[in-house]
Amino acid sequence: MKRKISLLLCLLLGLLCFTGCAKEEEPVKYDEAVIGQTVDFLIEYCNTVDDVTLEQWNQYSEFTQNYQIMTTGLQVTPESLTDAVASWKAGIDECGAYISHGDFSYEADADGVDVSMSVEYENKNAEVVFSFDKKSYLETLTVSAENSMSEILKKSGLNTLLGMGTVFAVLIFISIIISLFGFIPKIEAAFRKPKEALATPAVREEPAVIEETVPETDDLELIAVISAAIAACEGTSTDGFVVRSIRRRPSNKWKA
Repeated sequence: MKRKISLLLCLLLGLLCFTGCAKEEEPVKYDEAVIGQTVDFLIEYCNTVDDVTLEQWNQYSEFTQNYQIMTTGLQVTPESLTDAVASWKAGIDECGAYISHGDFSYEADADGVDVSMSVEYENKNAEVVFSFDKKSYLETLTVSAENSMSEILKKSGLNTLLGMGTVFAVLIFISIIISLFGFIPKIEAAFRKPKEALATPAVREEPAVIEETVPETDDLELIAVISAAIAACEGTSTDGFVVRSIRRRPSNKWKA
């Protein structure tokens, strides 16, 4: 087990040594004069081309575009040229009309070359960077406006207000939805009542039976007659009878 661990550690140390000994990629070699000529042409072309010319250029076939670029000897492609013009126009919209530019600054690495310069516009200055690939062909053009402190604070404040406003708007919307939950049981009850009324049959009320109660009578003659009739039927005297109350029986209809 110890032998396996030691071999593993030796392998890891060997990999670290090889990694440390690896050579860093050297910056690409480029012709400063050729790249500088391309940058000068792009600045002049982007600043003078109008929308009509640009529309005609976009209507050309790819073969025609490549042929015209080849005749100029510039290190650009149709796509990179179109994107560069669009970026330059966007910078003019933000910073104003182009006035002049400063000296070029070249910075090369393993991926290509960046040519940066300070450009003076009508409203504000900006930093323009032309990026070229390993073969010194233009890839992108970037215009970064130099905003003042007040502009930076203004944009930061607007972004903060927009973010906080969005958060509060969402919270208010959620609170409104939660407050509406109290009406859900009432709505369910309102829809449930008609269904229960249809499902439950009506209970038929039976008419109340009215019992007629004949008030007791203390008519002595009637008592005497009844007592005599009972004594005659039984063959006895009326001495053993005591009549406490007399009630009328419901009328009975004898069937023949």
